[in-house]
Amino acid sequence: MNDGCYNGVHAVVLGASGFIGRWVARSLCERGARLSLVVRDRTKSERVFSHYSIHGEIVELDLQAANAAGRLFESIKEIGPSIIFNLAGYGVDRSERDEEAAYRINADLIRSLCEALVRKRDIAWAGQELVHAGSAMEYGAIGGDLAEDSAPQPTTLYGKSKLAGTQALARCCRAHRIKGVTARLFTVYGPGEHAGRLLPSLIEAARTGEPLSLTEGRQRRDFTYVADVAEGLLRLGLSSAIPGEIVNLATGQLTSVRQFIEIAVEALNFSGERLRFGALPTRTEEMEHAPVALERLKGLIDWIPPTGIRAGIRDAIEFTAAMKEQVDYESAEPA
Repeated sequence: MNDGCYNGVHAVVLGASGFIGRWVARSLCERGARLSLVVRDRTKSERVFSHYSIHGEIVELDLQAANAAGRLFESIKEIGPSIIFNLAGYGVDRSERDEEAAYRINADLIRSLCEALVRKRDIAWAGQELVHAGSAMEYGAIGGDLAEDSAPQPTTLYGKSKLAGTQALARCCRAHRIKGVTARLFTVYGPGEHAGRLLPSLIEAARTGEPLSLTEGRQRRDFTYVADVAEGLLRLGLSSAIPGEIVNLATGQLTSVRQFIEIAVEALNFSGERLRFGALPTRTEEMEHAPVALERLKGLIDWIPPTGIRAGIRDAIEFTAAMKEQVDYESAEPA
């Protein structure tokens, strides 16, 4: 991708301080984009942006509020944004189980964004106007290679509400001639993950020496490094995807959770004796499928995520350690 393609472009990132959102914002900054960073908590987000070298106009907004999309566009004084990256979502965290909130954030917000885009858009921009992060959980129980034209059967609230958002974007693209694409993401890992997820739990266990309870780890996932996901989203933003198109964004390689853990343990120099495999049950929503179909991704952007798991885990550990050193240094500075 030509790094200059986003230079000077006005991009909006929803969920900009979240796990994936911060990496999208960081990548856009590196390419010279002008950012509107939509967050729920300005104070917490400013710390994230400082540590990740992200700069732009911070827009503090509750995306569950009525007319949130309208308020966002009202806050933009210039011509409408060239492109919106929607990384906002509800339901990844297992504590998020409010059905109304799930559909409000994961589906209704998409419709509102599209309606706002119709009223205020950058007609000179040639790329996609809305890049929406979907989820593999939209596929649910269908199995196979999860080709994008498969009939999905989501089994969870998160999967069902995310599918509703994907479908809403497709309808809005047809009705309003909006250029939008849904990138279905799989198991994304790397710096910035929430505590309690697999890699952060392993890093913390290595630090404390405490035992760690795990499933048997036989389930296979497409682990994709977060910086690659951000790169893929930016590339899709410049693609000629059909309005409303769905694209799998993954590596096409399946790895068992246990193998991922073993690679991480080796990189962390962490004794495997403290790992309690089988102490936790495998979640009922775990998906079983073949390697993910990537023909559409390769056809659109001639690229697939290149970072292997060993390199991704190593980079994540190094980045996390450097970030901790920076935070510790700042905390130790005299007032």
